[in-house]
Amino acid sequence: MRPRNPENLGAVARVMRNFGLETWTLVDPRTHDFAAARRVAVHSEEILDKPRLVPSLDEAVASAAWVVGTSSRKVPGVPVFTPREFAVVAAERARAGQEVALIFGDERAGLSNEEVARCHALSRVPVDDAQPSINLAQSVGIYAYELRQALMPAREATPRPSASDAELQQLESKLAAALAAAHFLDPENPRHAVRDLTRAFQRAQLSPKELQLWLAALGKLAKSTRS
Repeated sequence: MRPRNPENLGAVARVMRNFGLETWTLVDPRTHDFAAARRVAVHSEEILDKPRLVPSLDEAVASAAWVVGTSSRKVPGVPVFTPREFAVVAAERARAGQEVALIFGDERAGLSNEEVARCHALSRVPVDDAQPSINLAQSVGIYAYELRQALMPAREATPRPSASDAELQQLESKLAAALAAAHFLDPENPRHAVRDLTRAFQRAQLSPKELQLWLAALGKLAKSTRS
């Protein structure tokens, strides 16, 4: 809404390119110094050169199913999202074929009360109270990053076989034998220390190969201690 600083426009174009976003709309821009903006829009000139220019917010969001304004204002009954929460919902709507509009105010005053009331929801960056004002391009960067994360396909977990409970019981037995041979265990409660140490192996989710290595090492250690 009403951008005034051409460098901000260039920085916004660049960060959009960084995170794979292309569609943006300038509502009633107060600068047309795209030469100055171009100096900041490194490798993002294509995005900088094709914003949609409209005179009003109504026209900008006419086709959007969900309109979210970035503002620190609180409006009764209007939900407020963090950038990450917004991105998750926006990604879900985008996958369902819905258009989402995220609105940023101008550098001087942000969104007006009327514009805030026009939004379906609000979102704010959780900045420190000592400096609540955040640069326009930096704010866009935060949301662009979160959208990128939310829109990326979920990484499939790489199958990683781990030792079975029976194998861990075998490891526990070998460990107990090695510790007993080294006179490490408390004669009155020998199982306590063994169980505590075995829990570390459980948390580590040993692979079968790692388990066999530990079994061999503990077996060798027990034999050398007894000799």
